[in-house]
Amino acid sequence: MFRLVLALFLTAHLSTGQVAKNRIQLTHNEAAKTVTVTVDGKPFTAYIYPGPTVLKKPVLYPILSAGGNPITRGWPLDPRPGERIDHPHHVGLWFNYGDVNGHDFWNNSTEVGPEHKGPFGTIVHTGVKSMKNGNGQAELTVTADWLDKDGKAMLQETTQYVFGARANERTIDRIITLKALDKAVSFKDNKEGMIALRVARELEHPSTKPEVFTDAKGVATAVPVLNNEGVTGRYVSSEGVVGDAVWGTRAKWVNLTGTIHGEAVSVVMLDHAKNIGYPTYWHARGYGLYAANPMAPSIFSNGKEPAMNYTLPAGSSVIFRYRVVVASGNLTDKTIAERASTFGR
Repeated sequence: MFRLVLALFLTAHLSTGQVAKNRIQLTHNEAAKTVTVTVDGKPFTAYIYPGPTVLKKPVLYPILSAGGNPITRGWPLDPRPGERIDHPHHVGLWFNYGDVNGHDFWNNSTEVGPEHKGPFGTIVHTGVKSMKNGNGQAELTVTADWLDKDGKAMLQETTQYVFGARANERTIDRIITLKALDKAVSFKDNKEGMIALRVARELEHPSTKPEVFTDAKGVATAVPVLNNEGVTGRYVSSEGVVGDAVWGTRAKWVNLTGTIHGEAVSVVMLDHAKNIGYPTYWHARGYGLYAANPMAPSIFSNGKEPAMNYTLPAGSSVIFRYRVVVASGNLTDKTIAERASTFGR
């Protein structure tokens, strides 16, 4: 069913004679467990919540540029030739964390191997609270529960997505409110988090040598050298750090540039000044993981900063705010800094 819904979504088109107005339309298909997002009838993204037998969290997938090119990796939901097939829990755009009251929400997937011991947490969609269509902007508010290994809710999540569209640009604001339920919830310093995007092969850094990446529990994943044809990705941070060196550094924003099927794109992720740990550390890898994690200063600084070990008291809430910009063409640092200043107010 998921493949069918995706195919229908990707073949959406403007009706004859329709004038482009950057009209954003949200369409909820409860049977397919999707909310599709189109701009003047053309696909932009979809909020999908197929359930734990398919995904251990709701995600936005796929995400397309204004030129119609997917900036997200297809595998494991819709594999494309030449893609990497590592880290099956990296799907679309998501938000979770590697240690929440001792539960690993990050690595959980239907393909989790015996090397990952858990215990695992699962994020389950609980409802579409509201939808609002509009010209240039639309809003979707959804709810979810963060469940422990026994299926008991630890956190209640309310997320507002604000989708934006201009002629050559798409934006996604994600405003996440997490509320601790009957017990305090601890987010122990852990590099696996929080808002993350797994990008298309074209936006990876060219692969020059095989790599081995080790998670917070010492589990190693080998990432091989692949054919670099058409691979053009390059990170640049607000602090002027470039390429793989962005990993483990603080920055207000990061810009990932590249070319997909002849379309130059900038994929920018912006932190917000009111977020915990601002400016965030970046858990961004050249092999295609693009993530911001403000909750693990001791790990990203190699012990130079004290552990945060953030605790949310029972009944209390915390809000995280992020923006993702997908622009056709290469945005300048000055333009991004201006956008970040406006977003951070």
